[in-house]
Amino acid sequence: MDTLPLPDMNLFAGLPSSADPNAVEQFTTLLARPGMRVERIVSTGQASPPGFWYDQAQHEWVVLLTGGARLAFADMPGQTLVLTPGDAVSIAAHRQHRVEWTTPGEPTVWLAIHYD
Repeated sequence: MDTLPLPDMNLFAGLPSSADPNAVEQFTTLLARPGMRVERIVSTGQASPPGFWYDQAQHEWVVLLTGGARLAFADMPGQTLVLTPGDAVSIAAHRQHRVEWTTPGEPTVWLAIHYD
């Protein structure tokens, strides 16, 4: 007899009970296969340090599930991309980007897929 599968996890389980901008972001790998990694990222008011740019070897597709964020790209100076829940963005490998802001006072939850 076929049975319904059970959930592996809940993406909103284990979130911080209170946002702490002095805490580090949480990165949890949910699934990893050759050439692909899926992770949950939880921000609580963090932003990239001044002058820091992510420069990743893999492409990244990211969707914002809760909270809010602003991303900046090195090739678009002076502009930021505002993300609200449900917004998704593809970031090409080696496209330098940074997190300018995440919502203070509540968790911002991202689902990121890194792939070749």
